[in-house]
Amino acid sequence: MNTSIVGRHIELTQAIKDYINGSMDILTKFNLDIISISAIVSKENKNKKTIFSFEFTINIANLDTIVVKQIDKDLYSGIDIAVDRASKILRRHHDKVSSHKATKLSELEANEIEDKVALELERMENNIMPIKLESYKPIDIQEALNAIKDNGNIFKVFYDKDYNLRVLYKMKEDNKFGLY
Repeated sequence: MNTSIVGRHIELTQAIKDYINGSMDILTKFNLDIISISAIVSKENKNKKTIFSFEFTINIANLDTIVVKQIDKDLYSGIDIAVDRASKILRRHHDKVSSHKATKLSELEANEIEDKVALELERMENNIMPIKLESYKPIDIQEALNAIKDNGNIFKVFYDKDYNLRVLYKMKEDNKFGLY
């Protein structure tokens, strides 16, 4: 992992460099393939106030570059906040990567599943019978209920008087009906 620390309009002391390097070590705990981390520290004087700006640029393999910027009155607190924000981003990415590895199927398992699905589809195609719909005109719910009772069907799909697509179905218990 390549690291670089750059100071703009500020002289970086060894204490500041050690603190930033210690912060960079915290970011490596997620076991991600971090290519490089660069830190840019800058100092600005605005309206007779000193403001420190801190920026982390983290390059991770197979992921876009992560940039975290923090502006604060105190340099060390700005670094801490930026490290916390970067850690949160890296933790989320680590969780995402580790959870996907746990759910991946081996190629052999994937091929077996594909074969089973193909056989099931083949079996189902033989049992599917096309049915022509009777009409698209809206009917009353009572008419749909009478149609199910007369024909002995399990369900009926229809449009109600408000032109909403509805499904009336026969429940298994006590000849009750459900309406969706």
